[in-house]
Amino acid sequence: MTELNLKMTELSPFDAFESVDSRYIESLNVRLEHYRHKKTGAEHFHLASDLDENVFMVSLRTMPQDSSGVAHILEHTALCGSQKYPVRDPFFMMTRRSLNTFMNAMTSSDWTAYPFASENSKDYENLLSVYLDAVFFSRLDKLDFLQEGHRLEFEDMSDPRTPLQYKGVVFNEMKGAMSSPVSHLYQVFKSHMFPSNTYHYNSGGDPEHIPDLTYEQLKTFYTTHYHPSNATFFTFGNRPAADIQARIETLALDRFEPLNHKLSVPLEKRFNRKLRVEDAYPSEGDVADKTFLSLGWLLGESTDLFAQLEAHLLSDLLLDNSASPLRHALETSGLGTNPSPLCGLEDSNREMMFMCGIEGSNGDQADAFEALVIQTLTDIAEQGVSQDDVDAMLHQLELSQREITGDGQPYGLQLIFSVTGAATHGGSVMESLDIDKALAQLRVASAQPGYISDLIHRLLLDNSHSVRLIMRPDPLYSERQAANERARLDAIQAQLSDAEAQAIVDASLALKARQEQDDDSEILPKVTLSDVKPAVKRQTSVQERPMIQYAAGTNGLVYQQWYWPIPDLTDAERRLLPLYTALLPELGAGKLDYLATQQRQAAKTGNVNLYSLYKPEIGDVDAINGYLVFTGKALERNAGDLSQIMKSHWLEARFDERTRIADYLSLMSSRRVQGITGGGHGLAMQAASACHSLGNSLTYDATGLPAIRRLQNWVSDWKADPALLEVWLEQLIALHHKFQAQPAHGLLVGEAPRLAGLEQELLRHGIELGAENHSKRQQIGQSSDRQIVWSTETQVNFCSAAYKTVSASHPDSAALTVLGGVLRNNYLHRTIREQGGAYGGGASHDNSNGVFRFYSYRDPRLEETLQDFSGSLDWLSSGQLTDAQVEESVLGVMGSLDRPGSPAGEAKGAYQNRLFNRTDAFRETYRERLLAVDKKQIQSVAERYLGAENRSQAVVTDLKNAQKLADAGFDWQKI
Repeated sequence: MTELNLKMTELSPFDAFESVDSRYIESLNVRLEHYRHKKTGAEHFHLASDLDENVFMVSLRTMPQDSSGVAHILEHTALCGSQKYPVRDPFFMMTRRSLNTFMNAMTSSDWTAYPFASENSKDYENLLSVYLDAVFFSRLDKLDFLQEGHRLEFEDMSDPRTPLQYKGVVFNEMKGAMSSPVSHLYQVFKSHMFPSNTYHYNSGGDPEHIPDLTYEQLKTFYTTHYHPSNATFFTFGNRPAADIQARIETLALDRFEPLNHKLSVPLEKRFNRKLRVEDAYPSEGDVADKTFLSLGWLLGESTDLFAQLEAHLLSDLLLDNSASPLRHALETSGLGTNPSPLCGLEDSNREMMFMCGIEGSNGDQADAFEALVIQTLTDIAEQGVSQDDVDAMLHQLELSQREITGDGQPYGLQLIFSVTGAATHGGSVMESLDIDKALAQLRVASAQPGYISDLIHRLLLDNSHSVRLIMRPDPLYSERQAANERARLDAIQAQLSDAEAQAIVDASLALKARQEQDDDSEILPKVTLSDVKPAVKRQTSVQERPMIQYAAGTNGLVYQQWYWPIPDLTDAERRLLPLYTALLPELGAGKLDYLATQQRQAAKTGNVNLYSLYKPEIGDVDAINGYLVFTGKALERNAGDLSQIMKSHWLEARFDERTRIADYLSLMSSRRVQGITGGGHGLAMQAASACHSLGNSLTYDATGLPAIRRLQNWVSDWKADPALLEVWLEQLIALHHKFQAQPAHGLLVGEAPRLAGLEQELLRHGIELGAENHSKRQQIGQSSDRQIVWSTETQVNFCSAAYKTVSASHPDSAALTVLGGVLRNNYLHRTIREQGGAYGGGASHDNSNGVFRFYSYRDPRLEETLQDFSGSLDWLSSGQLTDAQVEESVLGVMGSLDRPGSPAGEAKGAYQNRLFNRTDAFRETYRERLLAVDKKQIQSVAERYLGAENRSQAVVTDLKNAQKLADAGFDWQKI
C-alpha cells in the first residue's frame, strides 16, 4: 500500500458495517477510517498503513463502583477458556503457538483492552479467532475465578486444622503493586479528587477489598460490560478494513442484539472549596523526611482536544524540565528532597487532572509547600513566560506527534492507545489522532499577550476543585494490615461448619486437579515452523565515511549516535560510570547553566542521552567489550542544532554545578529505590547471575541492588559532609577526561534523500568524528555470592536461580534458549503462577553472557518457588517432554527474534550488531540452530549445565523472610 493509496483509496466496508468518516493524516502517513456496526452499534477505527505489522485491539468500557478489582479479575478470567476453545488457558497456550509480535490484556481506570499484533497473516487470523471468542464468549469457570482472582485455602489445602489463607493471582499482583509508595500515593490522591464516580476506586483492586468480590458479581459485570454495544474495535496495518470486519462479524457480532443502554462515566461534581486531607503509606524504619506533599486540580474533559493540548502546554511549561518555573521551585525549595514522581498532567480519564508535589518532606511543611506552589503560579501569571519557552513546548508536541516509535511495543498499538480515551468517552477519535489543526490553532492562541496567564488562572488559581494531600509514612501500617487480614481469616475459620471447611478443601483440590490436567492444545489454532520467516532481517549502511549512515523511514526526524570505546577502567570508575552517563546531559554546557541548557534542548531536540553499552564476544563470555554512546534526535530542520548541543555537552560540561549534581543524584537515588518492586525479578536475576558471568557481575555491581544502596549511602554522606562530594566530583571529572581522550566515531540515521545533506550540516558545525574504532577487552572482577537475599519494603517476593552455560556461538546455546520456553510453558507457568499465585514466573537463557536464569515476579511464596525451579528440571528428566512442546518453544523464540522495532531503532540495532560482531552470517547460523533444536538436545543441555553444583540463588523480599533465609545460609544484604 503506497502513500497515494492511503490518501485516495475509497472505503468499502463489509456489509454489516457502515462508513462514518475517513481522513488521511499526513504527519503519520496513515489513513484513519471510522466504521460502525449497523446492528449493535460497535465502533471500528481502522488505521490503514503500509506496515506489515497488523494490530488488533478490542476495548470495552469497564467502570467499577468499588475497589474489589472486578474489571481486573475479569480481564484475567475471560482469557481462561471460551465456548469455541474450552481449554484451561488458551491465552498462554497461544503465546507458544503463535509468531505474535505482541499479546496482552490490560485494565485501565475505565476500560479493559485485549490487543495483539503479528506480521504473519495466518497467525493474525488465529489470534483474532481466539481473542474474539475469549472476550465475547468466555466460559468464566468458577475455578478460574478462584485461581485468577481470590480464594480461601488452608495452609495445607487438605487439612482444615491449618491456618486459612487468601490466594489468587490478582490478589498477589496488587499486593505487589500497592507495595510501591508511589502507587499508594496515586490511588489515595485520585480517590479524593473523584469522590463520586468510578475513578474514586482502584480499578486494579485493593488487596483489602478484593476478597469482597463474589463469583456472581463477576458474572453480572461480564454480562453488562462485555457486549459489542459497549465495545470499540481498533485495527492498524495493511489488511483492508472490510476483510477484518467480515471476520469480526462471522466470529462474534452476528450473534448479538443491541444493548438498550450505554455505559459512561459521569462528570465529577465540582468542589466549592479546596480539600485538605491526610493519609498514610507503609514504610519501614525511620519515618523522618519521608512524607509526600501533593497538590492537584481537576481540569476539563479530555475529549476536548484543544483543551487537552492547552493543558499539556501549560503542564510542560510548568514542569517539563528543571528550567520550567514550577519544577525549578520544587527542586530548589528545600522543603523536600525531590519533586514528587506524580508531577504533571493525567489525561487518560474523562476529566483531566494536574498534579505537583515533593517527596522526602515532613507534614509540618505542608502549608509552606502549598504557599510555594500558589506563589510560583501567581508570579508566573503576573510576569508571563517568554515566547521562546512556549515555542519550545509546542516543538515538543510536534516532535512527539511525528516520531514513529515501536521499540517497546508496536507503533500501531501506540497510536491506538493515544485515541482510546476519546473513543471511550465519546470524543472525536479523528481529531485526537490528527492534531495538526488543533496544534496550529494553539500556536496562534499562545502567541497572544496574556494567554498563559489566563490559562494559569482559569485552570489552576481560580479552580476550587483542588486537593492537598499529606501522605505520611507509617512504620506500623504493614503490620496492622497483615494483622487485620489474619484476624479476618481467623474469624472466618472460627465460624466454618465442617461442611463449609470441607467445601474449601474440595474447591482447592478441584482447582489443583484442573491446573494439573493436560488440555488438548490441538483445539487451538497454530502456526508451524514452516510459517517462520526464512532468513534474518538485514540492514546495510548507506555510507561509511566520514560518518556511518543508515537509511530509515523516520518521518522527518534525524538520529545521531557518537561512539567511544570504553578504556581500561578501575572498579571505582565502573561504579561511577552509570552516574556519569545519567548526569552529563543534565548539566549546563559552556556559558549556559543547566537551566538554559535544558531550555535549549527542549527547543531544538527530542532528547540527548548518554549510556554505556557492554557485550561479550560471541565466542568468549569473559571477553567483555564496551562503548560509551551519546545519542540524540531532532526534526530534520534542527539537525545542526542537535549536533551543536551534543558537542557543547561533550566539550564544555559544567561539572562546577555542585548543587545541581547533588540534587539530581538525590532524585536518581529515590527513583531507583521506588522502582525496586516494579522490577524486582530483573534485579534478582542480576544478583543470581553475577557469580557466573563477568558481564552480569559488572551490571549487578554497577546498576543493580549494590549500586542502588551505594548511591543511597553516597547521597546521605554528602548531606552530612559536603566536602565528600568534592572528592567524588574530582573522580567524575577524571573519568570524563579519560573518555575525552578516546577517539570517537559517529552514526547517522534518517530519510535516505536527506542523509548526505545532514552529514554535511554536521561537519559544518566542526564535529570531528573518525573512522569506526573498536573497544578493548575489559578487565572486570567477578562476584562470588552463590546464595544472596536482599531485603526491602515489599509485600511480595522476587526469586531467581541461575546456572553458568556457554557463549552465543557455542552449538549448545540455541538449545538452552529453547529450553527456557520449554520449562516456562510446560511446568513453571503452572506451578509458580497458577498454583503458587505469583503474577509471573519462568526461565530464559542469556546467550550473550552464558547464563540460564529462573525467576518469579510478585510472588507470595519463597522456598516453594525455589523448589519449583528445581522441580522443572525433575519434570524434564522424567521423559515427559514431547516434540510438539519443543516446537512451541522454538516458535516463541523465533517470534521474539523477528519482532519489528521502530525504523530508527532497527537501524541502530543493526549497527550495534555489526559493532559487536553479531554479523548476518552469525545470526543466520544461530537461527538455523534454533530451528533444528530437538527433544534430545533439550534434555542433553539441561543435564550438562543445570546441575545443582552449578546453581546460584537470589531473592528480593521483606525483612522477615530475609531473616529466615539468612538463618538458612543466605548472605543477607539490605536496601
